[in-house]
Amino acid sequence: MNKMFFVPLITIILVGLDYYVWMAVKTALRNSRKSIRQTAAYVYWGFTAFVLLGIISYNALPLHAWKNEFRITFMALVMISVISKIFIILFLLLEDITRFFRWGTNKIRKKDPSAISRHEFLSQAALAVGAVPAATFAFGILSGAHDYRIEQVSLKIPKLPKEFRGMRIAQVSDIHSGSFFNKTAVQGGVDMLMREKTDLVFFTGDLVNNESKEVEDYFNMFSKIKAPYGVFSTLGNHDYGDYVKWKSPEAKKQNLKDLMKAHELMGWNLMMDENHIITESGEKLAIIGVQNIGIGRFPWYGNLSKAYEGTDEAATKLLLSHDPTHWNAEVTKNNKFHDIDVAFAGHTHGAQFGVKIPGFEKWSPAKYIYKQWAGLYEENGQQLYVNRGFGYLGYPGRVGMPPEITVFTLS
Repeated sequence: MNKMFFVPLITIILVGLDYYVWMAVKTALRNSRKSIRQTAAYVYWGFTAFVLLGIISYNALPLHAWKNEFRITFMALVMISVISKIFIILFLLLEDITRFFRWGTNKIRKKDPSAISRHEFLSQAALAVGAVPAATFAFGILSGAHDYRIEQVSLKIPKLPKEFRGMRIAQVSDIHSGSFFNKTAVQGGVDMLMREKTDLVFFTGDLVNNESKEVEDYFNMFSKIKAPYGVFSTLGNHDYGDYVKWKSPEAKKQNLKDLMKAHELMGWNLMMDENHIITESGEKLAIIGVQNIGIGRFPWYGNLSKAYEGTDEAATKLLLSHDPTHWNAEVTKNNKFHDIDVAFAGHTHGAQFGVKIPGFEKWSPAKYIYKQWAGLYEENGQQLYVNRGFGYLGYPGRVGMPPEITVFTLS
């Protein structure tokens, strides 16, 4: 949407929602002292003005004009505020619908049809309802953002040669280094990964949000990720810089070159539509890596046919592809790739929100967008694993969908 229309439209919507919620605040405080009501008005509308000015600035200024800490804090405040107000509005709508029908009934019965006022108790209850998601999402920032979990997965591959049985592979995905705000916590996640002492490490894309320089503060941290057979990585949709306005096409191209160089300097083998063969006692295992391939609004940069070439002799084929939609779009659809045993993806983050209880089916809003959104999937003998991600984007936290480091044992 054109920025000329986007900012005024968002302003009208936010002010309208804020006014609707403010009516409940006024009702809840109508028996309070005048000084309390005035303070509440200043705080409420002052915060609204802060949010609107922030949105205008975010759209008017280049990305690098925002300090990372301020951008993260602003995004968190806006998201918590909006989510809380949505809950309040849903509660208030139920009451207002009831009030409307009561008004209509009175009019039909020829009773006094004058407006029926909102109850103070219900307004207070609505504000209490809104406080629950606010507290939940605040906790998701303070605690959930870096609550790294090791997921141990036994990966059964029927054609796996005995030489590779017991091989352990770690997968991390969606680091989004430009979103981090706690270096100590991130280091803790890296330490957890390294304590697993896996034979291989796969990184399945989105090292940054937009710009290659985002990784600079974490370069030394991630460069310590090593494995005996190597670290293999691929690009995600955010790595190409498609979501930021560049000074020139050349600047965008240079950004991608700089990001690719960062992978190299960290000792990661960035796979740009290519493969790598591991050989043990004459048996071969192929690692295939493609650039981002997605369907819908996400770009299709990769070339699986090119990456697949030369892997015919490998008994086992493992694919690194950032977007899980690629699996059904090409891998399982094209008979040429029927012998790709396992694909490793990320991208969805598990929506950074959901419920994951051992012994029960996991749930997240992501399931309504992606057919495969977290965990292990199988179709006709081919498997896909979708990692929930190491980092976060937009909302700087996680609720019920903790960041994941997956450790696979091949069998």
